Order: sequence, then structure tokens, then C-alpha cells
Amino acid sequence: MAFEQLKAGIALILEEIEKRPEDRHVLQEELRGKIAELRALGMPVPEDILRLERELEDDGSDDLYDDMPV
Repeated sequence: MAFEQLKAGIALILEEIEKRPEDRHVLQEELRGKIAELRALGMPVPEDILRLERELEDDGSDDLYDDMPV
């Protein structure tokens, strides 16, 4: 798959994250898959995509404890 096709796929995933924040975790896994494809092909991963992935991880880390009793 060409670099431009992967970038387009990433853009679609990002749009879906905006539209369906409740599915963020599933979509985040898809994003990781696209990033892994880029790396496997020896292509550079755009810094803005890496930054977004880190932000999604940081946002989701609080969700782990939302259902824990106190």
C-alpha cells in the first residue's frame, strides 16, 4: 500500500474518531495498525499522527479507573 493511501486511511480514522468518540478505543487500534503498516514499509510516521496517538492514549488512561469502586 502506498504512502498516500495509508495517509488517507489515517485521515478517515481521525474523522471517525471525531464523529464517534464513544468508539475511540476501537478506532485507536485501527490507527495503531496504520502506523505499524507505515513502519513495516520503512516509511516515516508524520509527527502530528504520533502526537495524536499519544494524546489519545493519555485521554484514555483515565478511563481505566472510571468503573472502580471507591
